[in-house]
Amino acid sequence: MKLMNAAVFFILVPTLTPALDPLSTSVFMGGAAVAWQLLSSHSWLKCSLLECCNMKDTLNLSVIKMDLDRKVFGQHLATQIVLRALNANMHFKRPRKPLVMSFHGWTGTGKTFVSSIIAENLYQLNIPRQRFVHHFSTVLHFPHLSHVHLYKEQLQNWIRGNVSACPRSLFIFSEMDQMPHGLIDSIMPFLGYHEEIDGVYYGKAIFIFLNNAGGDKVTEIALDYWRRQKRREEIPVKKLQSLLSEEIFRNRDSGFFHSQLIQKNLIDYFIPFLPLEYKHVKECVRQELHVQGHPQDEDLIAEIALAMTDYPSKERLYSSKGCKTVASRVSLS
Repeated sequence: MKLMNAAVFFILVPTLTPALDPLSTSVFMGGAAVAWQLLSSHSWLKCSLLECCNMKDTLNLSVIKMDLDRKVFGQHLATQIVLRALNANMHFKRPRKPLVMSFHGWTGTGKTFVSSIIAENLYQLNIPRQRFVHHFSTVLHFPHLSHVHLYKEQLQNWIRGNVSACPRSLFIFSEMDQMPHGLIDSIMPFLGYHEEIDGVYYGKAIFIFLNNAGGDKVTEIALDYWRRQKRREEIPVKKLQSLLSEEIFRNRDSGFFHSQLIQKNLIDYFIPFLPLEYKHVKECVRQELHVQGHPQDEDLIAEIALAMTDYPSKERLYSSKGCKTVASRVSLS
């Protein structure tokens, strides 16, 4: 059909242009070229000016690594695993299953921030590609326990429809610790090893779950290492991932409580976000001062970071809120 339209267009143009002066002809031809680009489903111009599904997998891993290194503090384990996961997924033109990552840690440790960095780098053009990044807030989208069966149907339809429109869709689920039990299992068919389901291929989709559940376990292990005078960099990531999957499977305050996604090994990576120490909070404050256009006042940076480092009550080693309230504290200072 597109070839036929193109043929008709180029047949008609020569018959129309003799009636126009040279300047009008140039304007007409230029306008026609622009129109043709905009009508084409995946033209470079349409994808520059309008929203267009990113079919060419333009994720630049060196750029996303640079963003993570510059903007995320104290999360060497998380950033390493995320980069490895994205690299493995992007290596295949047609992955066997979607990439599924579950982020675990205290509030303010960077879970939402890292997911936003992935989204920004996955859809790199100037206009945000909101059509292909789908953010589900448990509190907002799934508030009533009595409606779980309805939510399951809606969630399945939403994922099926959006992956049909754009295979490289990104789905982010926040507040997983508040999700009704059993709801997330409704998407299990889309996360497995299937060539296609009812003619839809899901292998290029990415699913990210943000979870406070498991954060206490991560902090417990980090604190134990510190008390034994070991560096947090020495924490074995495989052991921590295994403990996380067990913890959230047994935890009634987790959206993955007795979840089939865990039983059937459909979550590829359980990613720990470590509690932030004083030095990490200082970096958050320093960055926020820059964002708000304030001078780099080292005394102020130390004062805010020290006030936020409050756990455990005796050692005051970690910030129980991470960097969550840094922006408001900087604004008030």
